Amino acid sequence: MVQPYKHEPFTDFSVESNQADYLKGLETVKSYLGQDYDLLIDGERISTDEKIVSINPANKEEVIGRVSKANQALAEKAMQSAVRAFQSWRKVKPETRADVLFKAAAIIRRRKHEFSALMTKEAGKPWNEADADTAEAIDFLEYYARQMLAIKDGVPVNSRPNEYNRYDYIPLGVGVIISPWNFPFAIMAGTTVAAIVAGNTVLLKPASTTPIIAAKFVEVLEEAGLPKGVLNFVPGSGAEVGDYLVDHKDTRFISFTGSRDVGLRINERASKLNDGQIWIKRVIAEMGGKDTIVVDKEADLELAAQSIVASAFGFSGQKCSACSRAVIVEDVYDQVLARAVEIAKDKQAGNPEDRSNFTGPVIDQSAFNKIMSYIEIGKEEGKLMLGGEGDDSKGYFIQPTIFADLDPQARIMHEEIFGPVVGFTKAKDFNHAIEIANNTEYGLTGAVLTNNREHIQQAREDFHVGNLYFNRGCTGAIVGYQPFGGFNMSGTDSKAGGPDYIMLHMQAKTTSEMY
Repeated sequence: MVQPYKHEPFTDFSVESNQADYLKGLETVKSYLGQDYDLLIDGERISTDEKIVSINPANKEEVIGRVSKANQALAEKAMQSAVRAFQSWRKVKPETRADVLFKAAAIIRRRKHEFSALMTKEAGKPWNEADADTAEAIDFLEYYARQMLAIKDGVPVNSRPNEYNRYDYIPLGVGVIISPWNFPFAIMAGTTVAAIVAGNTVLLKPASTTPIIAAKFVEVLEEAGLPKGVLNFVPGSGAEVGDYLVDHKDTRFISFTGSRDVGLRINERASKLNDGQIWIKRVIAEMGGKDTIVVDKEADLELAAQSIVASAFGFSGQKCSACSRAVIVEDVYDQVLARAVEIAKDKQAGNPEDRSNFTGPVIDQSAFNKIMSYIEIGKEEGKLMLGGEGDDSKGYFIQPTIFADLDPQARIMHEEIFGPVVGFTKAKDFNHAIEIANNTEYGLTGAVLTNNREHIQQAREDFHVGNLYFNRGCTGAIVGYQPFGGFNMSGTDSKAGGPDYIMLHMQAKTTSEMY
């Protein structure tokens, strides 16, 4: 019997000793800023002349580190390493593979505040957001290891006299992991280890804005005893290395988290048969959202306003689960809007190293420019109630921004902005609110604030999102508690941190023996 796992607790930063520990983590990170990190291919560290430079988005002058950049020749070398390693790794006992994850989780737990502080520096994550990211990474390691132990003997099927039948799960092969910058530890680690513990070998291509946290994680897996070639670390450009690996005949599956457009492009490229390829590639994709919080007239209005603000502006709205649309039944629209503006006034953006700042910078200049352009669109489409200001002189800071009185068809109500911008629109009644909530091509998260039991059931049936929350915000899924993943243009309906996620990295094999 595999013991159930209770998720890693979040740190209570109201406790002074925890604050001191986090500050120590920041000092540890500062001690190795600016270092160079190598590729890892077949257990060998390889340095290249061309580097990906990671900078602090809260302080553009500060270099977090430099990571060697892979080219196609090195990507090919990594692929052949993974192909070779798969032949032995697939036969390693599941218990042994799981033990690597358990040990890695223990290492990270001991260095928890260091990893969180690194995300504060490299990704601009405030303390609580970085702490939750690290906790989720630990959860993924623990959860997927236990899931592997639970299915290692397959599932029972029927046998007849003189016949013994088995139904087992076997790994797929070599996987390409393309991870995002917004959860640079949790999602990067989770997608990597789900593939590895299932018996696959992988090539990890992390986001170019947050490669240092990935390099540090690779070091942890080495320390935990992962054999050479099972994980190959190949940061590089999407156009040169990403496309090459997605197209490669030896790639069996691609696990991607990122934008809708890139996800669709990967899916299209993966569908094409290349010379020497003998399988249909599997794509596991989580691609984004345009997430709505619906507030009914029979709701706790204070909870509604607090939930909207927290879900819209936590980590500057740079979550695929972030609330970017608030649909309020007209009876309570003015009250909820006014209270949300009042709360958000106190949630200013600033350097996340200072715990008093609610949120930090956006990730880079490109994101800053895109978000500011959407704010200009919002000024044409609705009423600016708060924010709308950005400052990229030192870092990439955009203040929490609220637009009101938007048409449900407005651009900023439909297009993914991925920044600290939320639009409010008015619904005639609850039916109309659900109709507006569903008028997007995405279907990732949503929340409904109501004390009407019939409306809860109606939303459960009709609000078409992968993760629907009642009487809380629409962010903050916990591994094993709220398996995460969405519908439509939000991805391939996979549920990270759920009981069937690991199966996506495996295939079923039936064997039948006659006696």
